[in-house]
Amino acid sequence: MSDLQHTTTHVDPAVFEAIARDGFAIVPDVLTADEAAHVLDRLWAAAQESERRGSSTYIAGLDPNASNVRVFNLIELDPVFADLIAHPVADAIVAGVIGANYIISNFSANIARPGSGSMVVHSDLAAVTPEPWLSAQSINIVWCLTDVEAANGATLHLPGSHHVQRLTDLPADPISRMVPFEASAGSIIALEGRMWHTSGRNVTADFDRAMLFGYYTKPHIRPQFNYSVGLSPEVQAQCSPAMRTRLGLDTSLNSPNEAVFGTIPPR
Repeated sequence: MSDLQHTTTHVDPAVFEAIARDGFAIVPDVLTADEAAHVLDRLWAAAQESERRGSSTYIAGLDPNASNVRVFNLIELDPVFADLIAHPVADAIVAGVIGANYIISNFSANIARPGSGSMVVHSDLAAVTPEPWLSAQSINIVWCLTDVEAANGATLHLPGSHHVQRLTDLPADPISRMVPFEASAGSIIALEGRMWHTSGRNVTADFDRAMLFGYYTKPHIRPQFNYSVGLSPEVQAQCSPAMRTRLGLDTSLNSPNEAVFGTIPPR
C-alpha cells in the first residue's frame, strides 16, 4: 500500500527479554533515514487533511497548549500508515508479547513542537482496563520519525512501573523519577502497556519531535478507536482479511481462545 521496503524484518530475542525485564525495548534502524523523513512528510500532510475534515490537531484534554500536534485515524489518511501498523517487525514484537490474535486499538501521532508541555502521567493499559494489572495485555509500538532526545520532548517513563498492579503502588510524585527514551529517527520503541509514562517538554528553539503510536491489545479489550466507523468504505476495501480482523471490520469481533477450545473434548 506504500513504498516502504521492509528491509528489516528480524527481531532479536533480546528485544523480548528487555520488554519482560525493563518494560520496553528500543529497536534501531527499522526505517532508513530517508523512509523516516518520507513518513514525516506524509504525517504533516495528514495533519493538514485531518484539520480540513474538521478534526482538530489540538486536544485540550490531553495537552497544556497547541504546540503538541495530535493526528488520529492515521490509517484513513494515508496508505503509508496502514503499511506501518502491519509492519513485520511490529507484528512480530506484538505477537510475541501479547499473542498472535491481538487487535489494533488505536494508531495516532504526536508531534511535540518547541514549547510543548507534558500530558498527564498514565499507563496505556490503565486507560482501557481496571486494576489490578497483573500481566502484559497491551503494547505500544512507537515510531520515531525524528531523532528523539530529552530536550525535544522525548517520552518520559517510570522505570520498573510495568510491575505496578494498582494506583496505590505508584510513588507520590512519579514524574520526578521519570527518565526519557532517546532514539534515532527510524527506530521503534516497544513499550509494554503497563509502563507509566508521559510526553516530555520540548525546550528547544526549532527541533520537532515526531512520533507515531500504534497501540495493540489482547482481543478481549475494547479498542480505543472505532475503525468500522472511522475508515471510509474505500479504505476498508483495501484491507487484507487479517487486517480486517485486527481492526474489527467484520461481523464477528471475537477470536476463538485456542487454549480453551483446544483442551475441552467434545461430548
